[in-house]
Amino acid sequence: MTEGRGETVAREETTQQARTDAPTATNPARANARPNGQEIIFDQGLDIGKLLRPGTERRQSLHGFDEDYVDIVDYIVRCTYKIWEQRGIGLIYTHYKQDAPVYKSDGFTLGRDEVVASTVQSQAAMPDELGFFQDIVWGGDDRAGFLSSHRFLIVGRNTGYTAYGPPTRRKVRVWGIANCLVRENLIIEEWLYHNELSFIRQLGLPIRETVLRHAPKPLDSLGPEQHGQIERLRGQEPPVVLGPKPSGFDVEDMVRRSMHEIWNWRLFNKIGEYYADNYLYHGATDREYYGRGNYTAYILSVLAMFPDAALFIDDLRWVGNEKIGYRTAVRWSLLGTHTGPGIYGEPTDRPVHMHGVTQHRVRDGRFTEEWTVFNELQIVQQLWSGS
Repeated sequence: MTEGRGETVAREETTQQARTDAPTATNPARANARPNGQEIIFDQGLDIGKLLRPGTERRQSLHGFDEDYVDIVDYIVRCTYKIWEQRGIGLIYTHYKQDAPVYKSDGFTLGRDEVVASTVQSQAAMPDELGFFQDIVWGGDDRAGFLSSHRFLIVGRNTGYTAYGPPTRRKVRVWGIANCLVRENLIIEEWLYHNELSFIRQLGLPIRETVLRHAPKPLDSLGPEQHGQIERLRGQEPPVVLGPKPSGFDVEDMVRRSMHEIWNWRLFNKIGEYYADNYLYHGATDREYYGRGNYTAYILSVLAMFPDAALFIDDLRWVGNEKIGYRTAVRWSLLGTHTGPGIYGEPTDRPVHMHGVTQHRVRDGRFTEEWTVFNELQIVQQLWSGS
């Protein structure tokens, strides 16, 4: 992976926006309600020692947060470090709401006791694990709540039991993205996606056999579930047409418009308009693509498996400006029916809800790099098992 190490972002040049509005091109951007929000950004050029020593002066309003946090980026960095690196697992009780839902690569949990249990189990599986911060994109404020998107890399050796069986003593490198809704020092809701199938493979285990062995048992007595129409099209009409492009470059409009036109309109000819020719893609299960041609082939392969697929943007955040570039975080959902051939095997006619997070880098008006992770483990469990 290529990281912008050493990249310095001048505080006075950086802007930040948060949006949860409907995906229409005509809605005005809503800036964060704070006087000094443009100063708060994750500096990828800083060593971990500097990240852990941000000083004592608060750089933004943090109503209800512990006094030692100076801004939302500092909160994400240091509470993660305290819990995972320093093994202060009990701090989860003061940093997660008691009924916090966590949406994961393989399902869903509810409540901070589940977070405590899963953290203990993860650290027992790899007692020497280290976590590396790769990026944090965020938006919001301390009244409505902050939304952060934190990309990380975990490195460790499997010397303890995992959900997949006894230790294999293999060293693994697993990356992921955690999106958190935070208010008054508590994570209210979390979307946590690990590169889970890569983890299984790096443990030395066969993916298909392991997935089937650990897939949830079907509830045959309930019968098949009912599913409605996937609303990519309006009846027999074409997909929704977005409004006119704003004057000048608008990163939010670019993200929403490009994803809608390419994934919902199937306008693959637009890829050359939105993506750099040396585009880099880092995806789930260690997918690595270079260039627009390979990226186009990947999108075609997904839509071939799920021909009726519709993509929805659930949340979008971004930091940066035109001069130094932008970093974006998009939480999305894709609904589709497995009726076509592809890497997941013979068509099963089963509906899927694929959900995940994509972080982009944008320079000179084009996407230059992307990290995407989604609930692929859950998808293949549904498609490969008899449920």
